[in-house]
Amino acid sequence: MPWRAEPGETADPYRVWLSEIMLQQTTVAAVKSYYETFLTRWPTIADLAAADDGDVMAAWAGLGYYARARNLLACARVVAATGFPVNREGLAGLPGVGDYTSAAIAAIAFGEPAPVVDGNVERVVARLTRLARPPKTVRREVEAIVAAMLPADRPGDFAQAMMDLGATICTPKSPACGICPLREGCAASAAGDMLDYPVKAPRRARSVWHGVAFVAVRPDGAILLRRRPARGLLGGMAEVFGSAWGGPVAVPLEHAPFDGGWAGVGSITHGFTHAELTVDVYSAAVPADAPTPAGAWWALPDDAGLPTVMKKVVVRALAMAG
Repeated sequence: MPWRAEPGETADPYRVWLSEIMLQQTTVAAVKSYYETFLTRWPTIADLAAADDGDVMAAWAGLGYYARARNLLACARVVAATGFPVNREGLAGLPGVGDYTSAAIAAIAFGEPAPVVDGNVERVVARLTRLARPPKTVRREVEAIVAAMLPADRPGDFAQAMMDLGATICTPKSPACGICPLREGCAASAAGDMLDYPVKAPRRARSVWHGVAFVAVRPDGAILLRRRPARGLLGGMAEVFGSAWGGPVAVPLEHAPFDGGWAGVGSITHGFTHAELTVDVYSAAVPADAPTPAGAWWALPDDAGLPTVMKKVVVRALAMAG
């Protein structure tokens, strides 16, 4: 993995922090290209701190959980001014750095013996102990178990080894118990009920949202965009014009950016962690001198830095138009 220090090298706190923020609720495979892009464009935390907000949000587009990108910038600006805190307590005070991330940075970058517990480690601990409750509901208990396992030195290597063990051997559906270095002490392996752990919490019902979106397309292929409010879902990201997301939209054309030959081109669906969204898409071919509402701009779709849901909207509109 590109963020791992080579043997004998000291981990770079910037790279550790950047990778850990990106890896929150996102797979390694999805993160690798984004991580490398960020390092190429902003090789130091000072470079990132000086970056334009819109450029960073556009570079993050498609990675999801966009509050992370806003916090990334806020954190970079704090650290560029004051330096990285070198312990878990100080790191936890940074924007967007919670319990897990502060422990990971402290252990990997600064050698603090902090218990690092991500989803993979939760699964390992749950199976080792046949934990009877969902790990996230007893987080401090899980941390205490990991803390008791910590070696006297190399806490960063231990943290990464535990995460790798969960990711590659103690996997959710096909644990390779035969080659697991912790098999002898694993209660679930001894009982043969590994797949019963970790115990899962009941799923919450997801909300159902509706919205409408309007894709205006100029002859040069540019589409009309605006920026979402800085706070809230997809905060600060580019979007096409449309309604807020909630109940069914009674009068769709009220949300168009201007009067025009809007035509319905179907719908798209998109799943968020807590909601399922359906967006009815309208498109219009507009002249080169079409009006630009205050705060809006025109951009080619591939250059717009759109979040995934907006990419779906635009793809739908352009496919039907073409």
